Amino acid sequence: MTTVSLTDVAAYLPGEPVPAEFYTRYPGAEDKLRDHPMFRVPPSRHHVARDETNADLVERAVQPLIERHGRAAIRGVDVLLVHSQLPDLPFVGAGTEVARRLGLNPEWLVDVANAGCASFVYMLKMARQILTSSDARSALICNAQSAAGQWFTQSEVRRLAQAAVPGDGCGVGYVTTSARSPVLDVETRHIGEYAGDMTLAVDDGRKYWEPGRSQLRIGFTGAGVARVLARGNRLVPEVITDLCRRLGVPSTDIDVLITNQPNRTFLRNWREALRLPPERHLDTFDEYGNLFGAAIPVTLDRAIGSGQVRDGDLTVLGGFAHAGDFAGAVAVRWHGGRD
Repeated sequence: MTTVSLTDVAAYLPGEPVPAEFYTRYPGAEDKLRDHPMFRVPPSRHHVARDETNADLVERAVQPLIERHGRAAIRGVDVLLVHSQLPDLPFVGAGTEVARRLGLNPEWLVDVANAGCASFVYMLKMARQILTSSDARSALICNAQSAAGQWFTQSEVRRLAQAAVPGDGCGVGYVTTSARSPVLDVETRHIGEYAGDMTLAVDDGRKYWEPGRSQLRIGFTGAGVARVLARGNRLVPEVITDLCRRLGVPSTDIDVLITNQPNRTFLRNWREALRLPPERHLDTFDEYGNLFGAAIPVTLDRAIGSGQVRDGDLTVLGGFAHAGDFAGAVAVRWHGGRD
Protein backbone atom coordinates (compact mmCIF):
# COMPACT_ATOMS: atom_id res chain seq x y z
CA MET A 1 0.00 0.00 0.00
CA THR A 2 1.25 3.48 -0.86
CA THR A 3 2.72 5.35 2.11
CA VAL A 4 1.61 8.96 2.42
CA SER A 5 3.57 11.50 4.45
CA LEU A 6 2.95 14.92 5.89
CA THR A 7 6.28 15.99 4.47
CA ASP A 8 6.33 19.60 5.67
CA VAL A 9 4.24 22.47 6.98
CA ALA A 10 4.57 26.24 6.85
CA ALA A 11 2.67 29.24 8.17
CA TYR A 12 2.07 32.95 7.83
CA LEU A 13 0.80 35.43 10.44
CA PRO A 14 -0.35 38.79 9.05
CA GLY A 15 0.63 42.17 10.45
CA GLU A 16 1.96 43.07 13.86
CA PRO A 17 0.57 41.49 17.04
CA VAL A 18 -2.65 43.13 18.22
CA PRO A 19 -2.91 43.47 22.03
CA ALA A 20 -5.95 42.54 24.08
CA GLU A 21 -6.54 46.23 24.79
CA PHE A 22 -7.75 46.64 21.21
CA TYR A 23 -10.96 45.03 22.52
CA THR A 24 -10.97 45.46 26.26
CA ARG A 25 -10.66 49.25 26.21
CA TYR A 26 -14.04 49.48 24.46
CA PRO A 27 -16.49 47.81 26.83
CA GLY A 28 -19.99 47.67 25.43
CA ALA A 29 -23.38 46.83 26.83
CA GLU A 30 -23.54 44.09 29.44
CA ASP A 31 -22.51 40.77 27.92
CA LYS A 32 -23.43 37.84 30.15
CA LEU A 33 -20.76 35.72 28.48
CA ARG A 34 -17.89 38.11 29.18
CA ASP A 35 -16.61 36.17 32.22
CA HIS A 36 -17.26 32.71 30.79
CA PRO A 37 -14.14 30.50 30.50
CA MET A 38 -14.85 30.05 26.77
CA PHE A 39 -14.16 33.75 26.21
CA ARG A 40 -11.10 34.48 28.33
CA VAL A 41 -9.07 36.98 26.34
CA PRO A 42 -5.66 35.97 24.94
CA PRO A 43 -2.92 38.60 25.34
CA SER A 44 -2.23 38.78 21.60
CA ARG A 45 -3.48 37.93 18.12
CA HIS A 46 -2.87 38.96 14.48
CA HIS A 47 -5.31 40.66 12.12
CA VAL A 48 -5.44 40.66 8.33
CA ALA A 49 -5.25 44.03 6.61
CA ARG A 50 -8.50 45.40 5.21
CA ASP A 51 -7.79 44.23 1.65
CA GLU A 52 -5.86 41.05 2.51
CA THR A 53 -7.57 37.97 1.05
CA ASN A 54 -7.47 34.26 1.76
CA ALA A 55 -5.44 33.75 -1.41
CA ASP A 56 -2.95 36.36 -0.15
CA LEU A 57 -2.56 34.44 3.11
CA VAL A 58 -2.02 31.11 1.35
CA GLU A 59 0.43 32.58 -1.16
CA ARG A 60 2.57 33.95 1.68
CA ALA A 61 2.32 30.82 3.80
CA VAL A 62 3.49 28.60 0.93
CA GLN A 63 6.71 30.57 0.31
CA PRO A 64 8.78 28.61 2.89
CA LEU A 65 7.69 25.36 1.23
CA ILE A 66 8.89 26.70 -2.12
CA GLU A 67 12.22 27.67 -0.56
CA ARG A 68 12.70 24.26 1.06
CA HIS A 69 11.39 21.95 -1.68
CA GLY A 70 11.74 24.01 -4.86
CA ARG A 71 9.21 25.87 -6.94
CA ALA A 72 8.90 22.98 -9.40
CA ALA A 73 7.84 20.53 -6.68
CA ILE A 74 5.13 22.83 -5.35
CA ARG A 75 3.91 23.77 -8.83
CA GLY A 76 3.70 20.08 -9.63
CA VAL A 77 1.23 19.12 -6.89
CA ASP A 78 -1.62 16.97 -8.10
CA VAL A 79 -4.08 17.88 -5.34
CA LEU A 80 -4.99 21.29 -3.91
CA LEU A 81 -7.36 21.47 -0.92
CA VAL A 82 -8.28 24.84 0.60
CA HIS A 83 -10.35 25.77 3.64
CA SER A 84 -11.20 29.48 4.02
CA GLN A 85 -12.59 30.62 7.36
CA LEU A 86 -14.51 33.59 5.93
CA PRO A 87 -14.78 33.36 2.14
CA ASP A 88 -13.86 36.56 0.35
CA LEU A 89 -16.64 36.22 -2.24
CA PRO A 90 -20.03 34.49 -2.18
CA PHE A 91 -20.15 31.39 -4.40
CA VAL A 92 -16.38 31.41 -5.00
CA GLY A 93 -13.78 29.56 -2.95
CA ALA A 94 -10.13 30.56 -2.83
CA GLY A 95 -8.78 27.41 -4.50
CA THR A 96 -8.65 28.49 -8.13
CA GLU A 97 -7.14 31.85 -7.22
CA VAL A 98 -4.51 30.07 -5.11
CA ALA A 99 -3.73 27.82 -8.07
CA ARG A 100 -3.38 30.84 -10.36
CA ARG A 101 -1.10 32.69 -7.93
CA LEU A 102 1.18 29.70 -7.37
CA GLY A 103 1.19 28.49 -10.97
CA LEU A 104 -0.46 25.17 -10.10
CA ASN A 105 -2.40 22.89 -12.43
CA PRO A 106 -3.83 20.28 -10.06
CA GLU A 107 -5.87 17.31 -11.18
CA TRP A 108 -7.88 17.62 -7.96
CA LEU A 109 -8.97 21.02 -6.58
CA VAL A 110 -11.47 21.19 -3.74
CA ASP A 111 -12.61 24.12 -1.62
CA VAL A 112 -13.56 22.48 1.66
CA ALA A 113 -16.46 24.19 3.45
CA ASN A 114 -16.90 21.86 6.42
CA ALA A 115 -14.78 20.51 9.30
CA GLY A 116 -13.98 24.04 10.52
CA CYS A 117 -11.37 24.12 13.28
CA ALA A 118 -10.37 20.51 12.52
CA SER A 119 -10.35 20.87 8.73
CA PHE A 120 -6.58 20.35 8.50
CA VAL A 121 -7.15 16.80 9.79
CA TYR A 122 -10.02 16.28 7.37
CA MET A 123 -8.07 17.59 4.38
CA LEU A 124 -5.10 15.41 5.32
CA LYS A 125 -7.44 12.42 5.28
CA MET A 126 -8.80 13.48 1.88
CA ALA A 127 -5.30 13.96 0.48
CA ARG A 128 -4.21 10.57 1.80
CA GLN A 129 -7.20 8.87 0.19
CA ILE A 130 -6.64 10.53 -3.18
CA LEU A 131 -2.90 9.79 -3.16
CA THR A 132 -3.44 6.11 -2.34
CA SER A 133 -6.25 5.54 -4.84
CA SER A 134 -5.06 7.46 -7.91
CA ASP A 135 -1.96 8.43 -9.83
CA ALA A 136 -1.59 11.59 -7.74
CA ARG A 137 1.72 11.88 -5.89
CA SER A 138 1.58 15.15 -3.97
CA ALA A 139 -0.90 17.53 -2.38
CA LEU A 140 -1.04 20.99 -0.88
CA ILE A 141 -3.54 21.52 1.93
CA CYS A 142 -4.24 25.07 3.06
CA ASN A 143 -6.09 26.66 6.00
CA ALA A 144 -6.69 30.40 5.70
CA GLN A 145 -8.36 32.26 8.59
CA SER A 146 -9.31 35.90 8.04
CA ALA A 147 -12.42 36.46 10.16
CA ALA A 148 -10.78 38.15 13.14
CA GLY A 149 -9.61 41.33 11.47
CA GLN A 150 -12.67 41.65 9.22
CA TRP A 151 -15.72 40.33 11.04
CA PHE A 152 -14.89 40.56 14.74
CA THR A 153 -13.56 44.12 14.49
CA GLN A 154 -16.93 45.54 13.42
CA SER A 155 -17.81 48.47 15.69
CA GLU A 156 -20.60 46.69 17.59
CA VAL A 157 -19.29 43.12 17.41
CA ARG A 158 -15.94 44.34 18.73
CA ARG A 159 -17.62 45.09 22.08
CA LEU A 160 -18.81 41.50 22.58
CA ALA A 161 -16.96 38.81 24.52
CA GLN A 162 -16.70 36.62 21.41
CA ALA A 163 -14.69 39.23 19.47
CA ALA A 164 -11.45 39.27 21.45
CA VAL A 165 -10.69 35.55 21.14
CA PRO A 166 -10.05 34.93 17.39
CA GLY A 167 -6.90 35.72 15.45
CA ASP A 168 -5.95 35.53 11.78
CA GLY A 169 -3.32 33.43 10.04
CA CYS A 170 -2.66 30.66 7.57
CA GLY A 171 -1.12 27.21 7.79
CA VAL A 172 -0.29 24.89 4.89
CA GLY A 173 0.84 21.29 4.57
CA TYR A 174 2.83 19.55 1.84
CA VAL A 175 1.75 15.91 1.49
CA THR A 176 3.62 13.35 -0.63
CA THR A 177 3.75 9.66 -1.45
CA SER A 178 6.89 8.99 0.56
CA ALA A 179 7.94 7.47 3.87
CA ARG A 180 9.47 10.66 5.24
CA SER A 181 6.85 11.44 7.93
CA PRO A 182 4.20 8.77 7.40
CA VAL A 183 0.55 9.31 8.23
CA LEU A 184 -0.14 6.31 10.46
CA ASP A 185 -3.91 6.55 10.76
CA VAL A 186 -6.82 9.01 10.80
CA GLU A 187 -10.03 9.04 12.85
CA THR A 188 -12.87 11.35 11.80
CA ARG A 189 -16.53 11.74 12.72
CA HIS A 190 -19.32 13.79 11.14
CA ILE A 191 -22.00 14.27 13.79
CA GLY A 192 -25.15 15.45 12.06
CA GLU A 193 -27.26 15.87 15.18
CA TYR A 194 -25.18 18.96 16.12
CA ALA A 195 -25.13 20.48 12.64
CA GLY A 196 -27.67 23.24 13.28
CA ASP A 197 -26.33 24.39 16.62
CA MET A 198 -23.91 27.01 15.33
CA THR A 199 -25.94 30.02 14.28
CA LEU A 200 -25.53 33.62 13.14
CA ALA A 201 -27.40 36.50 14.73
CA VAL A 202 -28.42 39.98 13.63
CA ASP A 203 -30.61 42.30 15.69
CA ASP A 204 -33.01 43.12 12.86
CA GLY A 205 -33.64 39.50 11.89
CA ARG A 206 -32.53 39.90 8.27
CA LYS A 207 -30.74 37.28 6.22
CA TYR A 208 -27.00 37.86 6.23
CA TRP A 209 -26.98 38.90 2.55
CA GLU A 210 -29.85 41.36 2.92
CA PRO A 211 -29.11 45.07 3.48
CA GLY A 212 -29.48 46.43 6.99
CA ARG A 213 -27.83 48.32 9.81
CA SER A 214 -27.21 45.50 12.33
CA GLN A 215 -23.87 43.69 12.35
CA LEU A 216 -23.50 39.96 11.88
CA ARG A 217 -22.23 37.98 14.87
CA ILE A 218 -22.14 34.38 16.09
CA GLY A 219 -25.35 33.52 17.93
CA PHE A 220 -23.88 32.47 21.27
CA THR A 221 -26.23 31.92 24.21
CA GLY A 222 -25.43 30.76 27.72
CA ALA A 223 -27.15 27.41 27.18
CA GLY A 224 -25.55 26.94 23.77
CA VAL A 225 -22.07 27.66 25.08
CA ALA A 226 -22.58 25.12 27.88
CA ARG A 227 -23.52 22.45 25.34
CA VAL A 228 -20.51 23.20 23.13
CA LEU A 229 -18.19 23.10 26.15
CA ALA A 230 -19.54 19.70 27.20
CA ARG A 231 -19.29 18.29 23.65
CA GLY A 232 -15.81 19.62 23.03
CA ASN A 233 -14.54 18.27 26.34
CA ARG A 234 -15.77 14.81 25.31
CA LEU A 235 -15.26 14.64 21.54
CA VAL A 236 -11.58 15.47 21.21
CA PRO A 237 -10.30 12.99 23.83
CA GLU A 238 -12.65 10.36 22.35
CA VAL A 239 -11.35 10.58 18.79
CA ILE A 240 -7.73 10.73 19.95
CA THR A 241 -8.21 7.74 22.28
CA ASP A 242 -9.87 5.72 19.52
CA LEU A 243 -7.05 6.62 17.14
CA CYS A 244 -4.44 5.51 19.67
CA ARG A 245 -6.34 2.28 20.32
CA ARG A 246 -6.15 1.40 16.62
CA LEU A 247 -2.45 2.17 16.66
CA GLY A 248 -2.01 -0.11 19.68
CA VAL A 249 -0.61 2.58 21.97
CA PRO A 250 -2.02 4.40 25.02
CA SER A 251 -2.63 8.12 24.74
CA THR A 252 0.18 8.64 27.25
CA ASP A 253 2.62 7.48 24.53
CA ILE A 254 1.87 10.54 22.40
CA ASP A 255 5.08 12.54 22.17
CA VAL A 256 3.48 15.69 20.75
CA LEU A 257 -0.21 16.60 20.76
CA ILE A 258 -1.43 19.61 18.78
CA THR A 259 -5.12 20.47 18.81
CA ASN A 260 -7.19 23.38 17.62
CA GLN A 261 -6.85 26.33 19.98
CA PRO A 262 -10.32 27.54 21.04
CA ASN A 263 -9.50 28.61 24.61
CA ARG A 264 -7.42 27.67 27.65
CA THR A 265 -10.26 25.68 29.21
CA PHE A 266 -10.47 23.18 26.37
CA LEU A 267 -6.69 22.91 26.14
CA ARG A 268 -6.38 22.07 29.83
CA ASN A 269 -9.33 19.65 29.86
CA TRP A 270 -8.11 17.77 26.79
CA ARG A 271 -4.59 17.14 28.05
CA GLU A 272 -5.90 16.12 31.48
CA ALA A 273 -8.37 13.67 29.91
CA LEU A 274 -5.54 12.18 27.82
CA ARG A 275 -3.13 12.22 30.81
CA LEU A 276 -0.51 14.28 29.04
CA PRO A 277 1.74 16.88 30.68
CA PRO A 278 1.51 20.46 29.37
CA GLU A 279 4.92 20.26 27.71
CA ARG A 280 3.62 17.56 25.35
CA HIS A 281 0.40 19.40 24.43
CA LEU A 282 1.66 22.39 22.51
CA ASP A 283 -0.37 25.55 22.04
CA THR A 284 -0.17 29.05 20.60
CA PHE A 285 -3.36 30.49 22.10
CA ASP A 286 -1.71 33.27 24.11
CA GLU A 287 0.27 34.50 21.09
CA TYR A 288 -2.24 34.02 18.25
CA GLY A 289 -5.67 33.53 19.85
CA ASN A 290 -8.14 31.11 18.31
CA LEU A 291 -6.96 30.60 14.72
CA PHE A 292 -9.87 28.29 13.92
CA GLY A 293 -8.84 25.91 11.09
CA ALA A 294 -5.35 27.41 10.78
CA ALA A 295 -4.47 26.69 14.42
CA ILE A 296 -3.24 23.11 13.94
CA PRO A 297 -0.83 23.72 11.02
CA VAL A 298 0.37 27.07 12.42
CA THR A 299 1.09 25.54 15.84
CA LEU A 300 2.78 22.52 14.24
CA ASP A 301 4.97 24.77 12.10
CA ARG A 302 6.06 26.78 15.12
CA ALA A 303 6.73 23.61 17.13
CA ILE A 304 8.92 22.14 14.38
CA GLY A 305 10.83 25.37 13.95
CA SER A 306 11.51 25.62 17.70
CA GLY A 307 12.64 22.01 18.02
CA GLN A 308 9.65 20.92 20.12
CA VAL A 309 8.90 18.19 17.58
CA ARG A 310 11.85 15.83 17.30
CA ASP A 311 12.81 13.12 14.85
CA GLY A 312 10.73 10.00 15.46
CA ASP A 313 8.06 11.67 17.59
CA LEU A 314 4.57 10.22 17.56
CA THR A 315 2.72 13.42 16.68
CA VAL A 316 -1.06 13.58 16.97
CA LEU A 317 -3.16 16.40 15.52
CA GLY A 318 -6.79 16.65 16.62
CA GLY A 319 -9.77 18.85 17.24
CA PHE A 320 -13.45 19.51 16.76
CA ALA A 321 -15.46 21.96 14.68
CA HIS A 322 -18.27 24.47 15.13
CA ALA A 323 -20.74 23.30 17.80
CA GLY A 324 -19.46 19.72 17.60
CA ASP A 325 -20.60 18.58 14.14
CA PHE A 326 -17.13 17.24 13.29
CA ALA A 327 -14.22 15.80 15.23
CA GLY A 328 -11.02 14.21 14.00
CA ALA A 329 -7.48 13.19 14.80
CA VAL A 330 -4.49 12.04 12.77
CA ALA A 331 -1.24 10.38 13.84
CA VAL A 332 2.06 11.11 12.09
CA ARG A 333 5.49 9.62 12.83
CA TRP A 334 7.49 12.79 12.40
CA HIS A 335 10.77 12.57 10.45
CA GLY A 336 10.51 15.94 8.76
CA GLY A 337 13.88 17.47 9.40
CA ARG A 338 14.17 20.75 7.50
CA ASP A 339 16.98 21.14 5.04
